Amino acid sequence: MNKEIIFLIEESPEGGYTARALGHSIYTEGENIEELKHALVDAVKCHFEKDDMPFLIRMHIVKDEVISV
Repeated sequence: MNKEIIFLIEESPEGGYTARALGHSIYTEGENIEELKHALVDAVKCHFEKDDMPFLIRMHIVKDEVISV
């Protein structure tokens, strides 16, 4: 059993946030961080059987910024 699952969180160009699990075929999105957290819990519950479900979700939030020189 895995103790945690890690999601890569990025801001969507269309607005809101997208989340992609590392090492699993799970993808979800939300309009804001709170909505995304609920979507992550739902996605993990749908993807795993009860005995295999991780008990921690780690959100790795990536913010891409471009600075001109």
